[in-house]
Amino acid sequence: MDDPTAPASEGTGVPTGVDAERVSAWFVDNIPGVVLPLHFHRVAGGRSNLTFEVRDQAGTRYVLRRPPTSHVLPTAHDMSREYRIIAALGPAGIPVPAALGLCTDNSVNGAPFYVMDFVDGVIARGEADVEAALDGAARHRAGLALVDTLAQIHSVDPDSSGLGDLGRKDGYIARQLRRWYTNYQAALASRGGVTVAGIDDLHDQLAAHIPQQGPAAVVHGDYRLDNCVISTDGRVLAVLDWELCTLGDPLADVGQLLAYWPEPGERSALGHSPTLAPGFPTRAELTARYAETTGGDLTQLDFYLAFAYWKLACILEGVYARYVAGAMGDDGFDVSGYPDTIAWLALRSSQAAAGCKWEG
Repeated sequence: MDDPTAPASEGTGVPTGVDAERVSAWFVDNIPGVVLPLHFHRVAGGRSNLTFEVRDQAGTRYVLRRPPTSHVLPTAHDMSREYRIIAALGPAGIPVPAALGLCTDNSVNGAPFYVMDFVDGVIARGEADVEAALDGAARHRAGLALVDTLAQIHSVDPDSSGLGDLGRKDGYIARQLRRWYTNYQAALASRGGVTVAGIDDLHDQLAAHIPQQGPAAVVHGDYRLDNCVISTDGRVLAVLDWELCTLGDPLADVGQLLAYWPEPGERSALGHSPTLAPGFPTRAELTARYAETTGGDLTQLDFYLAFAYWKLACILEGVYARYVAGAMGDDGFDVSGYPDTIAWLALRSSQAAAGCKWEG
């Protein structure tokens, strides 16, 4: 849920979450060619891990990722794991930022962090971003390129890429349902909230009808347009935000992409979406492209779409709880509409589930 190339949300002062003196010393020891002093800026857009643009005196830009400063949920925010993933996928031919260094010594910055290359391009967070940077033809190419890149990720062999032990290869959806339901309940309890209508029943319904999983693939876990850096001609330059990546059912990524892909005139799950601008492929075109590229069976896609909406509702509850607790710093982001959005996502999950050809 992060955007490492969005405009900085803080000024020239050192933002919360960075110990400038100790992190600068770590850079000197671990990042070749860095020129002090370093300038740190919190990046707007990230709603889970904290992301900072780091610029050295020579003008070289880097990206630093670290967990929230507090209120860290179980099983989340593992910097070593995220770093390992991008370090493995780059040599496998997947467009990711170069992994430059990992720090697991909490005495440096209060929590583990890693540093990656800054990839310059377009982060399409809303309609205005794409309308300013990509013409209609480039938007269409970008949509198809996004699907092609997802198919490329799913074609990576976990064992030969060194990610074979990243997670269990079977039972992905069942594990995801347990994980996100547990995190949802913990986040809700932390702010003294009451459960959203439908979330509990949907969990039970989905858990009882999980489609049979095929061969395990590398699953991104939060694959969408604004988690990628796009060129102005519609190429995918880098895929970002691998926090939720594991091994499992690749169709979960397809369902998630579609949940994040409103067409013009529709409501967006996040309150904004670049795909509301004209020119992007439809959800039907994306689905057909993935099926053509991979040869995969998409007859159970409604299940994965229902799961994607439900999962996103759980994720947003966690984000909302962190903001309520003050763990995300003062970046000016308004989360007052999150409860309504979470309820809407639960409704969308129920609507998708109504179209399911249930298995199990």
